[in-house]
Amino acid sequence: MTQIGIGNPRHRVVLPGGTEVEIAWAAMTDTGLRREVNEDSFLAQPPVFAVADGMGGHAAGDFASAAVVTRLAEYSGRTVVGTPDIDQALRSAVQDMGRGRGVTDEGSGTTVTGVALGSISGEPAWIVFNIGDSRVYRLIGGVLEQLTVDHSIVQELVDAGQITREEAETHPHSNVITRAVGFHEAPLPDYRAIAIEPGMRLLICSDGLTKEITAYGLRHFLVSNPTADAAARHLMDAALGNGGRDNVTVVVLDVLDVVRPADD
Repeated sequence: MTQIGIGNPRHRVVLPGGTEVEIAWAAMTDTGLRREVNEDSFLAQPPVFAVADGMGGHAAGDFASAAVVTRLAEYSGRTVVGTPDIDQALRSAVQDMGRGRGVTDEGSGTTVTGVALGSISGEPAWIVFNIGDSRVYRLIGGVLEQLTVDHSIVQELVDAGQITREEAETHPHSNVITRAVGFHEAPLPDYRAIAIEPGMRLLICSDGLTKEITAYGLRHFLVSNPTADAAARHLMDAALGNGGRDNVTVVVLDVLDVVRPADD
């Protein structure tokens, strides 16, 4: 378990072109109530916010998730990053895993999901990236939307119309993912760009949270807590209170304001 970055109630970033973005965030992780080791890791440090959920056994999974967030953290201090930067960090992390402790012949791996501050055609944007079944959600105007698509067996069954989303939650193969960072394979993240808007709230989390709280519950805690720190703590408490069957990692990220040069 590796934690990089701490919460911040107000942080200003001046993006290329002069647009100022004010953000706030909170991040936390917990081993949960049934696991002995926390194989989750997170990065909460501009310009990248990410969660990684390690697999492959205690030492190997922990090392894999740490490798990913450590490589992504090399961009800390930069104003923006792009998809080539994220690709390079993930490729380097896979190389690190091959030299890591606890690695078996099958290798080690991890999910990773998150957002990065970017600039597209001069406009500020969040670059959403994902490999595996950790997730990113967006809350804006009271509407909660899952921005990432799980790389999992059950998601493929849902997409094929063979099971419903409700059945997916209790499916016996709910933990089987179809894509990961590691296991001696080239990482293949999905990317999505979304506009940075004032008042939006992002949730980045491992599946230890979404196993315990429904989408309705996620929205409830995100809507009812005014600060990122309060929202993250209530989500964590609820996940543990509902069983805490897995490691739980939560990052809540708020956009407080966006000021463009013409707005001054």
